[in-house]
Amino acid sequence: MWRSRLAWFYLAVVALAWALGEWGAEASVPTLLLAYLPPVVWLLPAPLVLCWTLIRRDGRRRGWATAVLASALAAWGAGLLHSAFAPAPATSAAALRVVTFNTARGTRIAPDKMAANLRAMNADVLMLQETRFMDSDYRAALVAGLPDYALHSAGEVMTLISLKQSRLPVLKTQVFAAPGSNRQYLQTTLGWRGQRLRVVNVHLNTVLLSRALAGDWDSVGRTRDVRNQQVGLLEQIAAAESGPLLLAGDLNTPPRGRLYRRLIRAYGPDAHDQAGRGPGWTFPSLYLRIDHALARGLQPVRVQVLPDAGSDHLPLLVEYALTQTGE
Repeated sequence: MWRSRLAWFYLAVVALAWALGEWGAEASVPTLLLAYLPPVVWLLPAPLVLCWTLIRRDGRRRGWATAVLASALAAWGAGLLHSAFAPAPATSAAALRVVTFNTARGTRIAPDKMAANLRAMNADVLMLQETRFMDSDYRAALVAGLPDYALHSAGEVMTLISLKQSRLPVLKTQVFAAPGSNRQYLQTTLGWRGQRLRVVNVHLNTVLLSRALAGDWDSVGRTRDVRNQQVGLLEQIAAAESGPLLLAGDLNTPPRGRLYRRLIRAYGPDAHDQAGRGPGWTFPSLYLRIDHALARGLQPVRVQVLPDAGSDHLPLLVEYALTQTGE
């Protein structure tokens, strides 16, 4: 009987952690930490619990079904079951290729090699974050290696528009100061297929779990409040105009919680949720998906986390088609 209780306890812990992280999230520091904890943590006990429910001399498997259910819930929360059996999406020559990539300030690769990696992505729109490079000469060398792109930048974000396609004229750029930090958000308005497309490149402040582990919960709370203000600004940007809109970048936000849902309501669905496959981890060292592309008036036809390009983040590629209404 106690083996069955163990399985039920595991199921209760996983369900409670998921619910508090999803619906409580930024409401308090403890639930915030649950939301931002790598979800694979809840999978770690699964092999032990599953094996433990099988160890019976009489051959009866008490709690086995419950343990399987708890393990499946943990795997789903970690994104391992996301579109696992969906057919591979087809690419389209008419699609808009967008890549968002946190460059880690150029600390892991030479600028010429990073430029070569970026060129190989063949993106129409490149959205880079952490471009206040450690080496003062890095930026110039990187840009020199991308001659087929027009550069627009603000603070530590850069948006590069392909010059190979005359279909993407830049109509306007706007810079917004991110509350509570020295960061800036960059909005680039493009002409695409007869419509105005606003592209917003952002890098939200980071919730550092290490500070919570060190007991500095006040710092985590302050970061939470700053991020709330930053999302409020992004909501204002989204509401300023109608029409096609794309938000992409390092949001430092897993696909759960209150702030994530606010961004979805303001900017539209997450591309990975619509067309991605598997967990989509863009920050592989912690098995997290924190780099996102959200859009309204655009339909993702292909989503792919690209191979290592010289950062602790992985690039996220999304190919978009314009919806019929563009709304």
